Amino acid sequence: MKILDGGTGRELARIGAPFRQPEWSALALIEAPDFVAQVHQRYVDAGADVITTNSYAVVPFHIGQDRFDAHGARWAGLAGKLARQVADAAPRKVAVAGSLPPVSGSYRPDLIDLQRSRAVLAVLVEALAPHVDHWQAETLSAIAEAELVADLVAPSAKPLWLSFTLADEQPGAAPQLRSGESVGDAAAAALRLGAKALLFNCSQPEVMAAAVAQARAALAGSDVAIGVYANAFPPQGADAEANSGLSPIRADLTPQGYAAFASAWASEGATILGGCCGIGPEHIAVLRSELG
Repeated sequence: MKILDGGTGRELARIGAPFRQPEWSALALIEAPDFVAQVHQRYVDAGADVITTNSYAVVPFHIGQDRFDAHGARWAGLAGKLARQVADAAPRKVAVAGSLPPVSGSYRPDLIDLQRSRAVLAVLVEALAPHVDHWQAETLSAIAEAELVADLVAPSAKPLWLSFTLADEQPGAAPQLRSGESVGDAAAAALRLGAKALLFNCSQPEVMAAAVAQARAALAGSDVAIGVYANAFPPQGADAEANSGLSPIRADLTPQGYAAFASAWASEGATILGGCCGIGPEHIAVLRSELG
């Protein structure tokens, strides 16, 4: 089992880093990068095998177009450098995942602009490439986003992990992407695009097991790994905007409560486990001790 880290934004806020909208997790990177290194270290100490660059909010959506044009490449490069330094100093092998976010806002397939996304993501890819072990395209709402990322990172020859967010307003419904596309279609895209892993993130834990089961069936006979890193807040509506504010955290998703869900995902075939928004180092430590 490979153990990922947990959420970055809330952990930065929790340890006292500069934190506000609209910059979100990018603010600490800009004003106090030592806090970013501290978060990476907390996840390494908790037992994570992979830490994720704090580049999710280094996009015009969060920092504005002018600041992105002037400083985006430098700040993304710093995000990669900070993660790399912590990983290299660890007493065991720790990989660095290069976070590539949805450019036009999370959870909003209706706002996807592939031409604009290409220009922004190209800057992140170039800046992060010297520091990362693999690419982690995160919180993808639609397969078109995955196709764009695969095209952009292909010249780097570094492995690509694709992670989709799922519609989670009705946990008992058949799992699907927020675009309405099926998990089976996402798995087929992962195969076609040469991804090394297919993951599901930033959705309620309740919708993940069924998605893993469908992905496992669709990927049978391949070497594509399956993973999950869920969030810890209530379901978000179709018009939601991820990171628009600090959503309340579910009381039942204690480290042990989250690990119970993760055990079910592992039983369905997930071999990569971690956490997204609201899941912290204490959760990752329990995943490491019980499932790692």
